[in-house]
Amino acid sequence: MAAGKSTLAKEIAQREDAVLLVQDELFEQLFPGEIVDIPDFVKYSSRLRNAIAGHISSLLLKGISVVLDFPGNTKTQRAWFRSLFEQASADHELHYVDVSDEMCKRQLRERSRDLPEGAAFTSEAEFDAITQYFQEPSDDEHFNVIYHRRT
Repeated sequence: MAAGKSTLAKEIAQREDAVLLVQDELFEQLFPGEIVDIPDFVKYSSRLRNAIAGHISSLLLKGISVVLDFPGNTKTQRAWFRSLFEQASADHELHYVDVSDEMCKRQLRERSRDLPEGAAFTSEAEFDAITQYFQEPSDDEHFNVIYHRRT
């Protein structure tokens, strides 16, 4: 959360002339105002992944590069990524933005400044609640990890 993954995803998609799918944009179009807490996020993200997985695999099977601006903060989330590229026998890269919690919180405050009071997923408490589930990518997951260290 607030690590800079959306900015990086846009840069990669533009550089690689790839299709960019942004979870937050899809949520806003499909479930406006319905995702207000972590259980909502879990429920709707599962629905979204189930709905688009086949489409993403079809794009990959056609040789079209796809950049997913979706969280990959847990092994479970990353397992979904793996299922997509394995089903299509496609190459992959997992981009890991390594940034301190302090910097993320600073960026979260900056990007939330113009949002309405009480907007979802804008507080440090929500950041802490979400970040507690973070699992760094490990060698046993067998991803081609590209590290981006931000200081």
